[in-house]
Amino acid sequence: MKIRIKFKKTGIMRYIGHLDVMRYFQKANRRAGVDIAYSAGFSPHQLMSFASPLGLGLTSEGEYLDMEVHSSGSSVSMVKRMNEVMAEGMEVLAFIKLPDQAKAAMASVAAADYILVPERRLLEDLKETAEGFFSRESIPVWKKTKKSEKEVDIRPFIYEWRMEDEGLFVKLASGSADNLKPELLLEAWFGHMGKEYEPDCFLIHRLELYAREGGREEGRLLPLSAFGEEIL
Repeated sequence: MKIRIKFKKTGIMRYIGHLDVMRYFQKANRRAGVDIAYSAGFSPHQLMSFASPLGLGLTSEGEYLDMEVHSSGSSVSMVKRMNEVMAEGMEVLAFIKLPDQAKAAMASVAAADYILVPERRLLEDLKETAEGFFSRESIPVWKKTKKSEKEVDIRPFIYEWRMEDEGLFVKLASGSADNLKPELLLEAWFGHMGKEYEPDCFLIHRLELYAREGGREEGRLLPLSAFGEEIL
């Protein structure tokens, strides 16, 4: 049985890296009595994968992991069991069953919502320059790859934006092909203002992860939780 878990990562847990989050859930599954499946071979491991690793220092209420189990209780009971063993800053929000043919979350992510919250002293400058920055037809930036650095136009990767009272809401491309990290967007925006980006002055919070309906490029963007169903 394929299971998709949605969870929050906030507070002090923002400083826990992706590999440690993987180990954390391996232990949580054992403590919660999840009947998770293991790989075969001399060194069996839990069959579990995460949708999109969250950068160190970022918080989120839209994280996902997929796993295979032999059996399961109801969605309500499994959320309760897992949250009973969670540490502060980690909370399971949903536990749903996926169709057998469902694509893995890691391979299907296409977009992500973020709220970018600056220190109050920066907020007015951002509000004043937002329209001019996001109305540009092209936003070229230098993006580092594993082997080199190349110029990329990130404007097509910004699907939505709006200024809110506390900061900027954005929906960005997020996947193996098209991908825009919020930090790179902020660097470009500060460059537009003629300033240097101050990473320590922002709280970057991920709200949701999306996949394309039907796996098609033109398909609607749906939350990853929309591809499964509650276990009754």
